[in-house]
Amino acid sequence: MASSPYVIVDELTIDIRTANGVLHAVSNVSFELPQGEVLCIVGESGSGKSMTALGLMGLLPGMATRKAKRLVVEGRNLLAMSPLEKSDFLGNRMAMIFQEPMTSLNPCFTIGNQMVETIRRHRNISARDALTQASKWLEKVGIPSSAGRLDQYPHQLSGGLRQRVMIAMMLMCEPKLIIADEPTTALDVTVQAQILQLLSALQRELGLTMIFITHDLGVVSRIADRVAVMYAGQFVEYGATREVLKSAQHPYTRGLLKCLPVPGRSARGAHLGTIPGSVPSLTGDMSGCGFANRCEYVAPDCLTSTVPLADRENEHRVRCLFRPEELISGRTAAGATP
Repeated sequence: MASSPYVIVDELTIDIRTANGVLHAVSNVSFELPQGEVLCIVGESGSGKSMTALGLMGLLPGMATRKAKRLVVEGRNLLAMSPLEKSDFLGNRMAMIFQEPMTSLNPCFTIGNQMVETIRRHRNISARDALTQASKWLEKVGIPSSAGRLDQYPHQLSGGLRQRVMIAMMLMCEPKLIIADEPTTALDVTVQAQILQLLSALQRELGLTMIFITHDLGVVSRIADRVAVMYAGQFVEYGATREVLKSAQHPYTRGLLKCLPVPGRSARGAHLGTIPGSVPSLTGDMSGCGFANRCEYVAPDCLTSTVPLADRENEHRVRCLFRPEELISGRTAAGATP
């Protein structure tokens, strides 16, 4: 008998009250993730990736409201937890790496102070043993002379070292679910590659389940078992990474792939693809396909019909009324609107 998914997200919806109305940041997002696998959520800025992660962690701003049928991690219902149970669970069984370590680490305390506080919050150990554990984890994430680093403040470390410290802090209590919110965005290209390699190696070594948020499809191909393409607060395509990247079916996913240079195939100086237009406003009433205003294949039904995330082959789900062969053949273009 197949085991239950390690993570179950069922119709997660996040709305934010603004002066201009309700902003629908995340709309009916659902997915299941087996233990030990990596899910990448990819999409452009403002698509709702980070809000999905914060909604799962329960770290939303005060103006936001979260609704879901189920949010289950490790068999525990996050929606039914008391504040004390949630405080014990977060950091202990699931943890998050934030996008910018300089704003996540407290500039007034040393690295050692912050790491000791983290582990002693969840483990009954002495301060001396906590410092030993902190030093061990700094070594494990590739920080040399780790004992000396414990007395340093965040501003004394480079961006890459700060991100490694964040990863070490996140792993100290040995959680099994890791949510990484664009952890390489603020780093230069060389350090990005090092951090990705580190996270991938730790995930395999420790058997971690990981949700990795990024806007870079190149990252997806390197680390993900599954990929969810997000647009305007919804998943528009979801499936096994190989299946989605080789047989993308949603026009948005296909557009993103055309924007990437292909080694050995893209001519030097050739123009890369673009996606015209901009993301629609997510405030107020919404109907039809969220990508309709930018889709070259848009048809009248796209503007008015509810478009579900429908199953196709091999657990590949797509939020589109048409299949790629229909789009390419021009059957929908015949009814396109300007």
